[in-house]
Amino acid sequence: MRVSIIIPAWQDNQALSRLLADLQCLRPAASQIIVVGGCEDQQSEQLCRQYAARWLVSRPCRGLQMDTGAQAANGEVLWFVHADSVVHNSALQQITEALTDAAVGGYFRFRFTGTRSWRLRWFERLTNWRTRLGVPYGDQGLFLRADVYRQCGGFPRQALFEEVPLVKRARRVGAFRMLPHALPTSPRRWQRDGWWRRTLTNRALALGYAAGISPQRLHQWYSRPQSAVADDQQAATVKTSSRS
Repeated sequence: MRVSIIIPAWQDNQALSRLLADLQCLRPAASQIIVVGGCEDQQSEQLCRQYAARWLVSRPCRGLQMDTGAQAANGEVLWFVHADSVVHNSALQQITEALTDAAVGGYFRFRFTGTRSWRLRWFERLTNWRTRLGVPYGDQGLFLRADVYRQCGGFPRQALFEEVPLVKRARRVGAFRMLPHALPTSPRRWQRDGWWRRTLTNRALALGYAAGISPQRLHQWYSRPQSAVADDQQAATVKTSSRS
């Protein structure tokens, strides 16, 4: 099967460079690698030339970036990989084996890179349990047959939860399988934001989305600068103090 790998990128050239180097070691090799940046970036474009990947640009919206890459792809299989993922050289073989065994798509087990602390292991188990009942997210390396991707309407052009409608539609078409091997991803966002804070924020966003709040509104809240959040907290503290 011809496999097109699609990578959404946003000013993260160090991670992108590592991933593109890893992808050169895939056996069998991918037929096409497409990187879709959320802005013009000469360094990213140079990396793509170095590793024989195609460079495209869209506005900074992950759903739009991945759908832009999918529309430009010529493979029979579309594999969406985040830039901070670590790819094993047998990953494509595992994907093609699943697709030749009646699956229409799937994803890898969730795992963090780095030191194996109890916190990482606990969160990995929780995430893998959740994805069996719910929807896996993009950092688990979603893959689909190209015809199924198009039949299901592709990724909606939204910045958060773009996986949810697509995966739900694909599961109505056929088997959507979790592979036994992991596609490790960096824990840097959890380390930056704090483990509990990041986890609770993600769950609050998911509940908001399930309750019908638009992804655009959720993204505005999620991406607010920390200074604005701190100002709100300070204002709330002052308001509470004035009431007491």
